[in-house]
Amino acid sequence: MKDIFDNVEVEVLNGEMCEEEMKEYIQYVKQKFPQDTLTALTLTIDGDFVDMHYHLQPQPMQRIRRITGYLVGTLDRFNDAKRAEEHDRVKHQL
Repeated sequence: MKDIFDNVEVEVLNGEMCEEEMKEYIQYVKQKFPQDTLTALTLTIDGDFVDMHYHLQPQPMQRIRRITGYLVGTLDRFNDAKRAEEHDRVKHQL
């Protein structure tokens, strides 16, 4: 059985579950991962236990480099001297 609550696809396997209980499982995952977006939730009923398999929306990765002794993502926060130091450094080839 597949349902959609709060833009989350919920699938229940091996039994039935009321709408309120499904929403509680959704809230549990959203509290555990508040920064991520939950897209799908599969609930497998096994007697008195429920196995949860959730799918989160992929998050973009930010590239971080070590430049002139600092870990940075972009150079926009560097002052003029640090920008010049980065520009003048020797880039080694493999």
